[in-house]
Amino acid sequence: MTVRPVTVRDASSADLEAIRAIYNEGIEDRVATLDVDAKSRDSMADWWSQHTDRYGVLVATESDEAIGWAALNPFSYRCAHADIADLSVYVARDHRGRGIGYELLARLTQLAKERGFHKIVLHALNVNEHGKALYRKAGFNEVGIFREHGRLDGRFVDVVAMELLLQ
Repeated sequence: MTVRPVTVRDASSADLEAIRAIYNEGIEDRVATLDVDAKSRDSMADWWSQHTDRYGVLVATESDEAIGWAALNPFSYRCAHADIADLSVYVARDHRGRGIGYELLARLTQLAKERGFHKIVLHALNVNEHGKALYRKAGFNEVGIFREHGRLDGRFVDVVAMELLLQ
């Protein structure tokens, strides 16, 4: 397989279908999210509409094809949490293990700093060892595990909470 250079850039609405396809792969794989049903175009359009102002979305592209994405999401609508962003990062199944997730996280961290966030948090399935290793490599620290925090395919699963202080 020939590896082509990967570019990380701000996402546009034209990337939304590729973002949806990559996210739906993550749902199918059952290791990256508690979502169980594939996302529709309408639900992704609603998600996109929440990403204004400070809440950026990045895409990683190779030969103009979106192969990964990352987003800063609202953590809470309480004003006391205005300086905290939640994180999403997904890489297309055929492109995992190449450092694309790390590059997206590095750029997203820089974007979060530029936009005045103090902290990024994430919640991941505790069985997602590859994801946890990626987050640790990017400087995130584990702050706890929520036991039996969600139900996936009829069984309770644990969720790890991680954070990265930016300032």
